[in-house]
Amino acid sequence: MRFTREEIDAALRTVHAAMPPTPQYTWPLLSQRLGATVWAKHENHTPVGAFKIRGGLTYFETLAREQPEVRHVISATRGNHGQSVGFASQRHGLAATIVVPHGNSREKNAAMRALGVTLVEHGDDFQAASEHAAVLAERDALHRVPSFHRELVRGVSTAYVEFFSALKNSPPDVLFMPIGLGSGFAGAAAARAHCGVSTKLIGVVSAHATAYRDSFRARRAIESPATTLLADGMACRTPVPASLDVILQEADDVITVTDDEVAEAMRVLFSDTHNVAEGAGAAALAGALQQQERWRGKTVGIALSGGNVDADMFAGVLGRSAS
Repeated sequence: MRFTREEIDAALRTVHAAMPPTPQYTWPLLSQRLGATVWAKHENHTPVGAFKIRGGLTYFETLAREQPEVRHVISATRGNHGQSVGFASQRHGLAATIVVPHGNSREKNAAMRALGVTLVEHGDDFQAASEHAAVLAERDALHRVPSFHRELVRGVSTAYVEFFSALKNSPPDVLFMPIGLGSGFAGAAAARAHCGVSTKLIGVVSAHATAYRDSFRARRAIESPATTLLADGMACRTPVPASLDVILQEADDVITVTDDEVAEAMRVLFSDTHNVAEGAGAAALAGALQQQERWRGKTVGIALSGGNVDADMFAGVLGRSAS
């Protein structure tokens, strides 16, 4: 998935009109732990606590220009995409309905409601919620915001344009990227091409939701159950074809991390940087820890893609000893 320089520049203007660039920091304890220079891209520092806001801003800017008659949108989410839709809808004066599965994060639900969205609970996983959103969109003639789309990826790419531009004198040897539906990975790949760097991209999926890893290995789409209890942002059981195409073309590898490894990465991020990470937000570090011998002495990038974890879940993670 490629974008022109003009498209990326326009995305940067749209995103930066709503929020400043997020920081990338090296943390001495984290680098010491991995035996490498580790740069963390802090997408947990956006106004909704996750990277998804960037895609919402560009998607809705394009929607307002191309379909100004749209007044009500609908989408499905486990949380961060829904906050992005709510944030961007509010900026454009649109109504938004979000469908979430039963048992979704209470605090993500509360954050979405605070952004003015109407929340509908349906089904037991994201796929069921997404299918119900499609039904409601048809029934009520609502514009359906997809969870993966070129305009979303264009916005998300700005995070990694910031990242690679800030590190242009010494780009990372590798960047670990969590994969849910794949907009983050696709955005990083687009930014890598835009900035002309040779950083390897390693996708990280949950060991309890392996659709993209299995599909990467088989070179074709394969569904897989999504049973992760900790990394809800990675609970994908059906690959998106356009996203899978990008991963097949651009990934050096796709690896899996268990919920236990994710929990340890959450604890490490808190102890070494005092940043809060949700499960998916800590997955990149979990992957880097798993592969630390491969990258020892190198420069490693990790995407801290979000910090929206429920307080009781985070307390439970911090309270558990390392596995």
